[in-house]
Amino acid sequence: MVRLVLVLGDQLSPDLSALQKADKATDVVVMAEVADEANYVPHHPKKIAFLFAAMRKFANQLSDDGWTVDYTRLGDGSDSICGALLAATTRHGADHVLATEPGEWRLIDALRHCPVSVTQLPDTRFIASHAEFEAWADGRKTLRMEYFYRDMRRKTGLMMDGDSPAGGQWNYDAENRKPPPGGIDYAGPMRFTPDDTVEDVLTLVEKRFGNSFGDLRPFWFATDRGQARQHLAHWIANGLPHFGTYQDAMMDDERFMYHAIVGLYVNAGLLNPLEVCRAVEQAWQDGDVPINAAEGFIRQIIGWREYVRGIYFREGPDYVKNNALNHTRNLPGMFWGDDTKMRCMSRCVEQTRQEAYAHHIQRLMVTGNFALLAGIAPYQVHEWYLRVYADAYEWVEAPNVIGMSQFADGGIIASKPYVSSGNYIHKMSDYCGHCEYSVTTKTGDGACPFNLLYWHFMDRHRDTFEANPRIGRIYGTWDRMDDGKKQTILNEAQDFLDRMDAGEKV
Repeated sequence: MVRLVLVLGDQLSPDLSALQKADKATDVVVMAEVADEANYVPHHPKKIAFLFAAMRKFANQLSDDGWTVDYTRLGDGSDSICGALLAATTRHGADHVLATEPGEWRLIDALRHCPVSVTQLPDTRFIASHAEFEAWADGRKTLRMEYFYRDMRRKTGLMMDGDSPAGGQWNYDAENRKPPPGGIDYAGPMRFTPDDTVEDVLTLVEKRFGNSFGDLRPFWFATDRGQARQHLAHWIANGLPHFGTYQDAMMDDERFMYHAIVGLYVNAGLLNPLEVCRAVEQAWQDGDVPINAAEGFIRQIIGWREYVRGIYFREGPDYVKNNALNHTRNLPGMFWGDDTKMRCMSRCVEQTRQEAYAHHIQRLMVTGNFALLAGIAPYQVHEWYLRVYADAYEWVEAPNVIGMSQFADGGIIASKPYVSSGNYIHKMSDYCGHCEYSVTTKTGDGACPFNLLYWHFMDRHRDTFEANPRIGRIYGTWDRMDDGKKQTILNEAQDFLDRMDAGEKV
C-alpha cells in the first residue's frame, strides 16, 4: 500500500523528519491549502499569502526532486487537514500517513483523531527534543531561560571556547540596551518583487480574505529558500553589526531598525535555525560583527525560541487559558486601528497592520505592556498576537504572550510582570516627542496613560507582587506618596479605562 507524507505550511524543509522517513519511490507527499488553517483565527493577509506562496513553491521543489506530490489549492478540496488526508487516501489507495508533529495542540489532536492512521514523528528541526527539555526542567523550582540557554550553547558548540563561553561570559545583554541613535544606516529587510506564483496567491487572498485585519500589499516577503538565504546574507552584512546595541530601541520612522526579520522564514521552515546561527557565528569569527550582536541574536534562537517551545509542550493544551491575574477587560478598538492619542500604540498597531511585523520590544513593552496594565483578558491578547503577526504560531506565540507579556501563567516564564510607566518608552524610543500626551506629566490634563495605569496596576495587584524581590520595592515609592495624590492617580486611571471601554478616543 502507498503511504502518504503530510507536509504542513510551517514545515517547508527538505530535512523534515516525515520526508526523511519516507520512500521517494513509493510514497506520496500531501500538501493542502485549507480554510480551517487560514480561518481558525483570521490571520493577517500577508501571513496567509506568504504561506500559500511558499507552500506552492516548496511543492514544486519536491516534484523537481523526484517526489510525487498531491497538492490541493484553496477551494479545490476539503476545508480541513484531516479531510484532505482522507480524500488523498482514496485517490492513491493509501492506508497510512507519516507526519511530523505539528506545532499546535489543536492540530496534534486533530491528527490523533483523524479517520486515517497517522504516525506523528518528532520535529527534529528543533535543537532540544521534548524529552531533553523535560529532563532539564525536572526538579527545578524555577524554569529560567538563561540556564537552559547555556546548555544549548554547550550542545551546539556555538560561540564556545572549549567548555567556556567565547569572550568569557555567557550573556552580553547589558550591552544591548542602548536608546535609539540619531539615525539608521541600514535600509531594512531585503524586499522581493512578487513573481507569477506570488501574484496568483495575492489575487486569491484579496478575494477570500480581503476583510481581515492587515494590508496585503505591498507584499515583499521571501517565499522560497533561495530568497530567504539572500535576505539572511543581506542582514548579516548590513544589519547585524548594530543589531545587538540597538535591539531594544524604537523609532517613529524606522520600523525595522537593525532587526533580522528571519523569524517568519525560520518558523515556516525555509531557513534552519542552526544554519542561521552558524552564519551569524561565522560573521563574528571573521571579525565583521561584535560579540554582543552575535551572542544576542544566537540567544534569541537557541535560547529563547527553544525555551518557549519547551514550555508550550510541557504545560499542555490548557496553557493558553491561564489568567493568574484575573484580567477580564475586552481588547479595545485601538488594537484594530481605532484612533488613539497615544503615539506609541498608534505607531505600533499601524506598523503591525501594514507589515505583519513588530519587533520584540514593541510587542512586549508597548502593546503588551498596555494590555497588561489595562487588565485585558489574556486569551484575547493571545488571539490578537496570533492573528496579526506573520511569524506567529501558537507554540512560540502563546508562551511569549500568556507567560512573558501578560504574566497570566503566574510566573512560570517571567519572574516579574513586564510593566512600566511611560518613562521606559520615552527612554527607548522617540515616540513621546510626537505624542498628544506628555510623558513627564503624572496626573491631570495631558498625563501619559502609561503613568496612570502603571500605579493602578501595582495598587490592585499589591497582594500578588509586594513580596516579589524584583518588583516589590516599588511599593515603597507608592507608599511615600500622600493619600490625595494616590487617589488622584487611581481615579484618573479608572476614568481613562472607563472612557476606553465606552469606545471614546483615548
